[in-house]
Amino acid sequence: MHEDFDRCYRAMQSKDRRFDGWFVVAVETTRIYCRPSCPGHSPLARNVTFYPTAAAAQHAGFRACKRCRPDASPGSPEWDIRQDLVGRATRLILDGTVDRVGVAGLASHLGYSVRQLERHLVTELGAGPLSLARANRAQTARLLIETTAMTFSEVAFAAGFSSIRQFNDTVRTIFANTPSELRARAAGKGTSEVAGESGPPGTLVFRLPFRAPFVPTSLFGHLAATAIPGCEEVRNGAYRRTLRLPNGNGIVALTPLSDHVVCRLTLDNLRDIPVAIARCRWLLDLDADPGAVTDALSGDSVLVSQVLRAPGRRIPRSVDGAEMAIRVILGQQVSTSAARTHGARLAECYGTPIDDPAGGLNRIFPTSEAFQEIGPDALAMPRSRQTAVFALATALASGAIELDPGTDRERTLHQLARLAGIGPWTLEQISMRVLGDPDAFPNTDMGVVKGAKELGLPVTPAALVAHSRRWRPWRSCAVQYLWATQDHPINNWVTEGQPCV
Repeated sequence: MHEDFDRCYRAMQSKDRRFDGWFVVAVETTRIYCRPSCPGHSPLARNVTFYPTAAAAQHAGFRACKRCRPDASPGSPEWDIRQDLVGRATRLILDGTVDRVGVAGLASHLGYSVRQLERHLVTELGAGPLSLARANRAQTARLLIETTAMTFSEVAFAAGFSSIRQFNDTVRTIFANTPSELRARAAGKGTSEVAGESGPPGTLVFRLPFRAPFVPTSLFGHLAATAIPGCEEVRNGAYRRTLRLPNGNGIVALTPLSDHVVCRLTLDNLRDIPVAIARCRWLLDLDADPGAVTDALSGDSVLVSQVLRAPGRRIPRSVDGAEMAIRVILGQQVSTSAARTHGARLAECYGTPIDDPAGGLNRIFPTSEAFQEIGPDALAMPRSRQTAVFALATALASGAIELDPGTDRERTLHQLARLAGIGPWTLEQISMRVLGDPDAFPNTDMGVVKGAKELGLPVTPAALVAHSRRWRPWRSCAVQYLWATQDHPINNWVTEGQPCV
């Protein structure tokens, strides 16, 4: 979008918040870059350059606006959807891959040379992988500076910087303030990123922004209804779950509010902060573009009333691809409650213990390696499902199949289809909830069939698929509206009261 100057300039003049994250506005005269919705005076067209990311603007020598904080806007929905090298690389960078294994490790993981990767990213985004990772570290550093009492040395290493000097130089370059000045400014004026609520000792509290409209009912209702006891719970209006992260374990509590989602993180290792935030955003589909979805789906006279009644439904995804893929298989041909029971038994027996002083969580879902060790006969379920779980766990543990943010969707689905016990319904569910495919469509899903019948749509598989083509490329979003027609626990969200697990 950033290459369409007239469109971007009109969006900037209108101060439309829906375009935040799609591009940033760099002003040549002030050397500052802003969100499209920045409340400041609109610059003249001759003084403006549009960049696709904050990293590209920083790489070009611009610093972040102190008023609108463009580096803290929702991410571009483009990086959730795109399956090319740039989209896959961007998701891996946000997941902290460069900080863990370097640019060479990132390139190797994607199957490209460092030179090829650099060329593609610079051409498309105006910045290479190091610049993108640096921008991500800077955003994490600013959050920690402004929302915690951590020392600056602790902040530097938690954000992923290799030295205090690198941390100080980056903060001064990008924000035109020293770390001390940023903290003092936040203390005096407050900051849009502070949730304003305290959590248990050792808990960090952040705001996760999203593009309005945002309907949390079915999203959080789905997470609550499918929650595995011990690994997930609903407590005091928050969805809470355990996390397995690169440097340790953690617990997150997510509470939806009118203009943001409150994210409370308790981590073994603070270096996992940016990864945990990125995975929570992915889980809740917070970088989605609800306007594009509404425009596309409301063109169908059958679906339009559902869409306009609640625009902004999101797709419930996952924080751990391997875990969710196995859970999808556990849910084959059984009810939601039965799938929870299977998951709870496995977590209790083979999950990793974790301490949760603030709630009732005690397990992290078993790893693929754990399933390999226990073998299929230990799974109390039909033989076909035992075989499917064990085959998938073996493929994941060996690295033959990968379900990380940089996964090649088409290749992965082809590999999964070759495993015993994985059919079309399972593939579509994994594509939607693990791989983030906005166009997945499990046409044989019971909730989809019932929703289609409720709306008067054809329910035979071939006819329903044929009708669904008019919803492309947003069929995964259409699924949320079909599910929402039912009186089912996934559409109910408990916002107050006692623990509900």
